[in-house]
Amino acid sequence: MSTKNLYDKEAREKIKSLVEDIKTGILVTDMLSKPLSAVPMTTKQVDDHGAIWFLSRSDSEHNKNIEKDKDVQLLYTDNSEMEYVSIYGEAFIETNREVLEDLYSKVDDAWFEDGKDDPKLTGIKVNPKEAYYWDTKSNKYVTLFKIGMAAMGSDKDIGEKGKLNL
Repeated sequence: MSTKNLYDKEAREKIKSLVEDIKTGILVTDMLSKPLSAVPMTTKQVDDHGAIWFLSRSDSEHNKNIEKDKDVQLLYTDNSEMEYVSIYGEAFIETNREVLEDLYSKVDDAWFEDGKDDPKLTGIKVNPKEAYYWDTKSNKYVTLFKIGMAAMGSDKDIGEKGKLNL
């Protein structure tokens, strides 16, 4: 696996590409406690500045944790495509109704009783500070073949990994 570190705009584009492909990640908050507080979250948007957006209830444990400590970890994995990304960042609770309406879709009605007018509707904005990715650039069958070939001595590149410097 080759290493390819990316910087600034390229790093933000790589995060956007991976996160939008994978869509659901694990949001880890209250990272100093054991066990870690981790919850699956569906990404609503990755904006032009590289911020990753989610919708959440104001009374959720992760919102309360973010209010105490803004440091979070996002973990995304797509086993079928063998793509993975780990993002460390700072989270902020968003209550601006215009922003929330832009992020909201009909699917979110399952979580919010009053739809986009639910008083408990909030957004979570994560500004990435540091990230690391693994991307095979091909499907798992091709990758498994390359791994098998590499095990037999063939020099096959099975993908790339690297630090995303933001």
